[in-house]
Amino acid sequence: MKKITIAIMIIGIFLAGCSAQSSEQAEKEYKIGIMLSDAGLGDESFNDSAFQGLEKARDELGVLFDYKEAPDGNYEEKLTELVEEKHDLIIGLGFSVKDALESVAKQYPEQQFLLIDEKSELENIISLTFKEQEGSFLVGMVAAMASKTGKIGFVGGVDTPLIHHFEMGYIDGAKYYNPDIEVVSEYVGSFDDSEAGSAIAAGFIENGVDFIYHAAGFSGFGMIKKAEEEGIFAAGVDSDQFFIAEKAVVTSMLKNVNTAVFQIAQTLQEEGSISEKSYLFGLSEDGVGLAPIRNITLTAEQQAAIEKAQEEIVSGKITVASEKENSQ
Repeated sequence: MKKITIAIMIIGIFLAGCSAQSSEQAEKEYKIGIMLSDAGLGDESFNDSAFQGLEKARDELGVLFDYKEAPDGNYEEKLTELVEEKHDLIIGLGFSVKDALESVAKQYPEQQFLLIDEKSELENIISLTFKEQEGSFLVGMVAAMASKTGKIGFVGGVDTPLIHHFEMGYIDGAKYYNPDIEVVSEYVGSFDDSEAGSAIAAGFIENGVDFIYHAAGFSGFGMIKKAEEEGIFAAGVDSDQFFIAEKAVVTSMLKNVNTAVFQIAQTLQEEGSISEKSYLFGLSEDGVGLAPIRNITLTAEQQAAIEKAQEEIVSGKITVASEKENSQ
């Protein structure tokens, strides 16, 4: 009887300790800082999506956050400010932030960082990347279905391996549906030059392109507006960009940065820190996808083809190209 009583007391003490720990963790206000990428807030794309994820974490989880922009490109200074503000996690958004993030991470080895859209080998940096090629494959299929001229276009921001994911997936998807489709590509050289994006789109249109997809940040904003002005179709990226040009945008490749950021915030709140070294979000993880299709009406056969392709990408039956041969 005495042994049973002692055992019950031990269990009670253990449960009380767990309860106190859980209560303490629930009461702690976790803080996340984010360093936005080139185009900054208001790009109606990548940055805005991440910001929305943090807003959701604030509203639903009580996680506090602050953000920094560096229009002059001095990411290191702003990242240092975030460290000094004592955030539990600091996010660097975009591959352009990588060098500065790694520099600051080396100076503050006890600080935990998250790098989105690139990979780092540093111990205190978690890497989070996406399979952009999988969502872009579906956009390519839609483009091939919508095109009347048999010629579609792609506008990239900066010519990097990351943006190749979008381009190659788009080409793969278009040719999967129509092997004879012609795809032309051009890079702006910047993610924040809407006039240059517009000029590239104008050149495409003059050469018979009637559907354009972009992975060019704010440069793509100019492309989409030019598509609407000239009466052709376009596809947005990262978030649903239909409202930029409601007569032109057929769909968008959803890169659910908001979903990923919210999940990271949720893990931080529940566990107190992030234990995983890396994350990879594709179709199966709801990391990428397709926005609602507007401005065209797909046949039942076309809709079924898209659904089948999505299932086969998730199952691994279809492997989507993500790199150019000459860049491997």
